[in-house]
Amino acid sequence: MENVVRAGGCLCGAVRFEVTGEGSNPHSCSCRNCQQHTGAPTVAWVEFARDQVRWTGAAGTPATYRSSEYSSRAFCAACGSSIGAIDDGPTVALLVGSFDDPTPAAFAPEYHAFEDGKPRWCLVTTTADEARSVCNGVNTPE
Repeated sequence: MENVVRAGGCLCGAVRFEVTGEGSNPHSCSCRNCQQHTGAPTVAWVEFARDQVRWTGAAGTPATYRSSEYSSRAFCAACGSSIGAIDDGPTVALLVGSFDDPTPAAFAPEYHAFEDGKPRWCLVTTTADEARSVCNGVNTPE
């Protein structure tokens, strides 16, 4: 699967990307930074090495906002869509929802970061095991 190419981008299409190869560390997160960056109570991420990501849209690289000591949140300056996070290190974390096809099994979260930040009313499943459980009727929401 090392030659697989997946594409994605923002709502208006100005920021587009292609990733080559498999990502790593698929996870969901409910930290306050993720919530404010996306407007969602929980988001799903998948990480790629910087050299696996190519920015292909007319806008080139996305705009960024320095959100921590080691990372910047990436977004489209034209439409405001959240794209991901570009770390100072060699990692680019992309929001699963920004892919043209967000459904590959490889994107299923393996764990949930900052789970205590997830609102109790949020019915979003946050790991692949939890999704299987809910889908099989084993775990029903309160």
